[in-house]
Amino acid sequence: MMTKTTALLILALLLAACGDEAADETATESMESMSAEDHAHMHGGMGGATDSTGAAIRQTIMLSPEQEQALGVTFATVQRMSLTRSIRTVGQIEVAEPRVVEVTPKIDGYVEVLFADATGESVRQGEPLLTIYSPALVAAQEELLTALRLVDRIEPKAGEAWQNAQTMLEAARRRLEYWDIPADQVRHVEETGEISKALPLAAPASGVVLEKDVIEGQRVMSGDRLYRIADLSEVWVEGDVFEQDLQFVRVGSQAHIEVSAYPGHHLMGRVNFVYPTMDEGSRTTRVRITVRNTDMRLKPGMFATLFFDATIGDDVLAVPLEAVIVTGERDIVFVHHDDGSYMPHEVILGARTHDHVQILSGVLEGQTIVASANFLVDAESQVGGTGGSMAGMDHGDGSPGGEPPAEETEHEGQDHD
Repeated sequence: MMTKTTALLILALLLAACGDEAADETATESMESMSAEDHAHMHGGMGGATDSTGAAIRQTIMLSPEQEQALGVTFATVQRMSLTRSIRTVGQIEVAEPRVVEVTPKIDGYVEVLFADATGESVRQGEPLLTIYSPALVAAQEELLTALRLVDRIEPKAGEAWQNAQTMLEAARRRLEYWDIPADQVRHVEETGEISKALPLAAPASGVVLEKDVIEGQRVMSGDRLYRIADLSEVWVEGDVFEQDLQFVRVGSQAHIEVSAYPGHHLMGRVNFVYPTMDEGSRTTRVRITVRNTDMRLKPGMFATLFFDATIGDDVLAVPLEAVIVTGERDIVFVHHDDGSYMPHEVILGARTHDHVQILSGVLEGQTIVASANFLVDAESQVGGTGGSMAGMDHGDGSPGGEPPAEETEHEGQDHD
């Protein structure tokens, strides 16, 4: 039998849903007319009985077709389907680390002429970046010429002496080579016999000067970083993927990339690295995508938006997302049976899309579940039991399962007498 508390609650919900001011006033008066005992019952009863963990105990309830229509209950079927979802995150254009080189001298000296004199300049492999005057370089060139003259004076038939002269010549050449002196410069010294006061330091790779830490006249030491050069024909796009989405983003996953600087310009790439660590604060893991940049439109530091199309499964059990009641302690769906009963089932959820959620356990394929107005069904399930109060919601008008009004019962008794 329906309690006065439940009747007042449902009346208030139905009247408020009408959006009529008079209805709202009636609902308000109905709520205000409740006794203190009714209020206590409502607040205590809506929470229902609880289990040992403090979670509300839900029970099977009954609803007639009229009641289902009045509450706006709709249904869905537990079914197997193909589930895909789009994962969106933000990223940033980064310099590809393997394409970065640093230019450092291997000798001490002084910068005489600076050819690459500004950050952002493009340089080509082998072209001079600067010239260095170094007393050690001058001495090495003198040794090279001395060894060369010695080889010319000694006949090959001299045997060991000629071999020693050849060894000295090769050693002088290797010394200059180890100092990154270009081979054509070494040949020029050998052919002309002229010692160059300053020798060029060439770019080890083609690219763009990202950093320049040298000026003309500066004294440089062996190991000082003078330039940082990057080849930007290929760049990285790195983004942060949330922990719950990481299972769908792996090496080889295709990514769609949009850059705000170029609306309508779409890039495609694949994840080639997933970082092995997670940021404890944001609960994200960084992923990396390599993208070709031959037109140099992508600039390091630009923001990008990344989209990953993730396939959850081609044949997974799923229900509409709105059919699941998330309580904080557990996830509930109400299964509707042919006899009009509604039974709560605790379910274990898997991955989610924008409108469906994977069911790992709790319901079976083909079962009918409540898809909307389930919060009203859930509220009643915490108040009534099997054949409970909602089943007698219309008892005042003689609907099935209801009882005649008290006055009618009284009159019937008087006629009988």
